Amino acid sequence: MSVRDTSIDPRLLQSAREEFLKKGFLKADLKTICDNAGVTTGAVYKRYKGKEELFSAVVEGVVNALDSFLADRSGIDFSGLSDDEIRASWKMSYDNMIPMFRMLRSYGDDFRILIDRSAGTGFENFSHEYVIKLSYAYEQFYKEAYKRGIAKAKVSRDEFHILLTSYWSSICEPFVHDITDKQMEEHCRVMCRFFDWAAVVKLN
Repeated sequence: MSVRDTSIDPRLLQSAREEFLKKGFLKADLKTICDNAGVTTGAVYKRYKGKEELFSAVVEGVVNALDSFLADRSGIDFSGLSDDEIRASWKMSYDNMIPMFRMLRSYGDDFRILIDRSAGTGFENFSHEYVIKLSYAYEQFYKEAYKRGIAKAKVSRDEFHILLTSYWSSICEPFVHDITDKQMEEHCRVMCRFFDWAAVVKLN
């Protein structure tokens, strides 16, 4: 009985990561990926159906992390939250924002590949789809704040979507431009000043 050579997997994924980052999915060459990993195309097809499934394997970790991040902020039982906790959820702070940047940074180039190199894959609209989910989560917090009289402004679903598209872009662009950790930290502080959500919903 043959034993699957698992030592191939890390080499293959790293080679794919480098090729996708350099050329994007559409121009990435499967043979180049295989040659650089020191494996045959046959070895790839034993593991993946093709180039797109290999791409999915590269970005799977960061996609799951982002889904978990959003899941933690969706489906909240607001009955267990005080008014002060609801107010605090609208206040941007460095300490609350920087963990997300650090989490995304921990995935190396995978996030950049997901948001900037995925044209031609099922992930090419990831950012748009993620903003829709993010908008839903924000809207639930807003409705609760408005119901309690904590938020005074009337903000539409479309307005939230527009603002959160800008917000998400501000998270993505530093990774697209590969800025340093120090620059990332300063960018996080600027974001916290720029996106004054408490003012958007007229928090009292």
